[in-house]
Amino acid sequence: MATALHNSPAFVDDPLLPFLWSIKKALEDSTHNLTKLLSYCINKFKDNHRYRNDPRFLKIWFLYMDASADFDCVFKQLLDSDVCANDASLYVYAACFFEAKGRLRDAQIIYKLGISRNAEPIKWLEKAYTLFLSRLSEICNAASSQKADYKESATLQNDGINPWDTSTLNDLLKKINPLIVKFDGYRSSTKPYTGKVALSTLKNASRNKVIEIGGMKYHIKGCAGQGGFAQVYKANVNNDPDDVVALKIQKPAFPWEFYMYRQLDQRISGRERSSYGFAHKIHLYSDCSILVCDYLANGTLQDVINSYLVIGKSMEEVLCMYYTTEMLHMIDTLHDVGLIHGDFKPDNLLICYSRGNLTEEGFLDRSGSWGDQGLCLVDWGRGIDLHLFPDHTIFKGDCRTSGFRCIEMQEDKPWKFQVDAYGLCGVVHTMLHNCYMEIVKKESSDGGSVYLPKLPFKRYWNADLWKTFFTKMLNNYPCHDDRKLLQELKKSFQDYMVSDPQCIKKLKELLAKQRASLCSA
Repeated sequence: MATALHNSPAFVDDPLLPFLWSIKKALEDSTHNLTKLLSYCINKFKDNHRYRNDPRFLKIWFLYMDASADFDCVFKQLLDSDVCANDASLYVYAACFFEAKGRLRDAQIIYKLGISRNAEPIKWLEKAYTLFLSRLSEICNAASSQKADYKESATLQNDGINPWDTSTLNDLLKKINPLIVKFDGYRSSTKPYTGKVALSTLKNASRNKVIEIGGMKYHIKGCAGQGGFAQVYKANVNNDPDDVVALKIQKPAFPWEFYMYRQLDQRISGRERSSYGFAHKIHLYSDCSILVCDYLANGTLQDVINSYLVIGKSMEEVLCMYYTTEMLHMIDTLHDVGLIHGDFKPDNLLICYSRGNLTEEGFLDRSGSWGDQGLCLVDWGRGIDLHLFPDHTIFKGDCRTSGFRCIEMQEDKPWKFQVDAYGLCGVVHTMLHNCYMEIVKKESSDGGSVYLPKLPFKRYWNADLWKTFFTKMLNNYPCHDDRKLLQELKKSFQDYMVSDPQCIKKLKELLAKQRASLCSA
């Protein structure tokens, strides 16, 4: 019967129809691989002019966007394919999709794009945009109100507030809870986790165990990291080897990190967003939380450092400079949108490699093949959202991470951006010397004193460049608006590197060697 149906005149006249039936069946039956089916359908018909303005084909694109981990890339392909480019449905559906993901700025751009193209029916599109602006206004008012409420209720002293204190976090979470529950991917239960496989049994020997969360089956492939309160596992979704995620299981439940990821979604857009990790969803239970995140398989910056340590060598200076510029840019972007990471160290910096071969062009502006190359900052459990505090708030409290406690923490003084600045210095020192940074107070030329790393710079390094970097990052670091300093230091390293064409050539060779060595498995 199925063969006769597929050979019927309707199917022959409309080649898309059998795919629609198969997609409908896959949606009803979770055992089917919907993502591969949608991908195959799109690739088959995306160049077929017959379906260029077919709303059914447009819906298939949106189903694929929803099922894809990289929905930004899918949406770009959709725009490039000119599917329903003059149909208001494209822009309304896409804007609603990005709005649901918390990407309000992108949603607004999409509405404006549709209106500029005079997509029909234009009145429906304009009405949808007006309603969106109304929702946006409500969100902004709610955020302002919460910020004002916190200003009034928090007893902030001149010596600062501990942003990691349990009572501070609980107070903040209580105030922003109305926003969190509306975020895409938020799942909450008042009951404890009751899966067939107890989470307490997931230790290092958890390979190939299967846990069920929110109707999805996660096949555990190993432990990817662990700390005092959380463990991270690599897992395949529904046993699909191409769909790999990281599961962060934390006790007690901890929704703060999910909130930080959604703030990153809202405040950082475009290609910059991929540098800060991505959380798909969170499942909150009364006894624990499970955060589902992207999994990057290239290891951490600590792994790269260790690869030199085991052979008794230090990382080449040009490679240290490259990663230093990446981190300076990363913190500059982060602080500009009012976010502090608070736990900046090599273990939390994942390595990213270019999809193609690196070229000479694009290094300075991180374009072309250099756009995918670099680092990805993860683990946002100690993240600080400055928008939740009064302007010019300073903080106190100790991160208690050996080797990464800023000078202010060591001397029991207030701090702000210094926590990330010192963390960056600690990472750079580890790259240069293969050990944690110790600092000493030295006399300066003006009769005062400065903090500098205890270990000296090697004679064949560009000592002046490194001394300027550490001196400015460790001494009198600005509590407010540190972007100018970060940008100046980044430019000094880049200028040095591009002054000699052999630097970029050597950097390309080192990155290729690093990739081949650490990613051969």
